[in-house]
Formats: sequence, C-alpha cells, structure tokens
Amino acid sequence: MSGHATDAATETFVAHRNLLFTVAYEMLGSAADAEDVLQETWLRWVEVDLEKVSDQRAYLVRVTTRQALNRLRTASRRRESYVGPWLPEPMLTAPDVAEDVELAESVSMAMMLVLETLAPTERAVFVLREAFGFEYDEIAAAVDKTPAAVRQIAHRARRHVDARRPRRTVSAKETRAALESFRRAFETGDVQGLLDVLAPEAVYMGDGGGIKHAALRPILGADKVARLMAGFTGRAGGAGFTLSLGPTVVNGNPALLVRMDGEIDGVMAVHVEDARIAGIYFVRNPEKLSHVASETSLTLR
Repeated sequence: MSGHATDAATETFVAHRNLLFTVAYEMLGSAADAEDVLQETWLRWVEVDLEKVSDQRAYLVRVTTRQALNRLRTASRRRESYVGPWLPEPMLTAPDVAEDVELAESVSMAMMLVLETLAPTERAVFVLREAFGFEYDEIAAAVDKTPAAVRQIAHRARRHVDARRPRRTVSAKETRAALESFRRAFETGDVQGLLDVLAPEAVYMGDGGGIKHAALRPILGADKVARLMAGFTGRAGGAGFTLSLGPTVVNGNPALLVRMDGEIDGVMAVHVEDARIAGIYFVRNPEKLSHVASETSLTLR
C-alpha cells in the first residue's frame, strides 16, 4: 500500500475506532480482548484496496465482528475453567457515555451479564441489531448467515434478553442515592444499614479470578449479602487496612471505586430497582482493572 493509501486507511480507521471498540467490547465483555480485536482488524484493513470498498464503515464493522466472534468462541471455553464467577471488565467512561441513556444501558454491567448468556452468534446479531441498529443484510455479511437466518436469530436473542434484562431503566440520580447509602453502611460494617438499602432478593457476584479473594459462587438474599459485605469490611480493618469507597462512573453508570490504603482494590457496579440495590458486581481481579484509571470513549455511531 502506498503512503497516500496508508494515510487514507489510517484516517478512516481512526474515525471509526471508538465504534469498532464498542462493538468488540459489547461482544466480548473484555476491554483487553477488544483492543486485541482492533489490532487484528487494523492488520487486515491496511491490506485492503480501499477503492474496492463501497462502505468502509460497514466493512470495518464486518471485520471487527468476525474477529470478535473468533475470540468469543475461544473465550467461552476458557471461561469454563475460570475461578469463581466471571464478570465483564469494568471501564471508566467519559461523561458523554452516561448522558446517552441507550448506550449506558447497553454497556451496563447488568446488561453485559445478560449478553453473557447468549451463544456467540446470537450475541453478535443482538449487539449489531439492537445496540447499533445495523440492517439485517449488513449483519448477515458479518456473521456469514443469510438475512432470513439473521432475522430468526435476532428474534430468538431478543426474546432471551427481554426475559432477563432489568425491568426498567433507573436514573443515574436514583442509582447514586442508593450507592451513597450503601457506601456509608459498607465502610462502617453496618449490617442494618446494608439491609435497608438492599432489595430482599439482592444478588452479589465477586470476581477475583483466583488472584484476589472473592466468593466462588453468587450470594443470594439481602441478609447473606449484608453479612458478607460487613465481613469484608471487618477483615480489612482487622488486617490493618484503611478501606474507602469513592464514587465513579463505570460503563456509563454510577459505581464505586474501592481502595485499600489508597490503592485500587476493585470496582463495585450495581443494579438498582425501586431505589434499592438488587445486584452487586464486585470486580477485584487485578487483570481486569487496567481500564478504571483513565476514561475510555464508547459510541453506538
């Protein structure tokens, strides 16, 4: 490829990079894997004769989707041997992500966990259709299916997601209020305070990846979750650590950054229903915390 062609390829790739990253991340739930997919896409893109590509954006999304699908199928097998629950990799996001309600919902920890229950092709079709609004023929070219087959897959995936997704979208203000009550109770080990802010059917999931201590299976019920949280605070204090929680915005939604003696220990994302916390997702695996120190730009367009 000539220097001029390389410049043109670079300009186009950079213009669509945030979109491509968001596609890959929503498909994979891993920022690190999404970055690898973008690198693979770039290596293929610079070999393309741009004059033969009528829709460069669609072409790049198609390549990104195929690379993400390949990686997703491998990751699915790898996650079967993961120690404890596997949670998506949290990302500190720019303010514009939180302002885009549709985008914030599509990358929320709760929604990303629902997407984890889809088969790889179902996930790709759902993400491209529901989140990004691609036409069925465009998706068909990306997943190597007929448009008719893609319609069927999209219908099946949508029905599956609708049965499991959060019942309604909660405002950031409501989530921040619940998080503040939770923070005060958590930092002091106040079991009753935790019970007051937790929904009766609250679920806790911790991801330590076998590197940091975390529950090896989901904890169900407000009483068990409250005592687990209070116990975590007690263990930290007993070991001489100073525990602090600070507000942050992860995946477009209010969350808490957990620090031990000033060092980042993990991220807590939550799902709120009726002003109470129904889901807590605590990512402690240090290999998943590289994207919480600086903002990541995401976009659906």
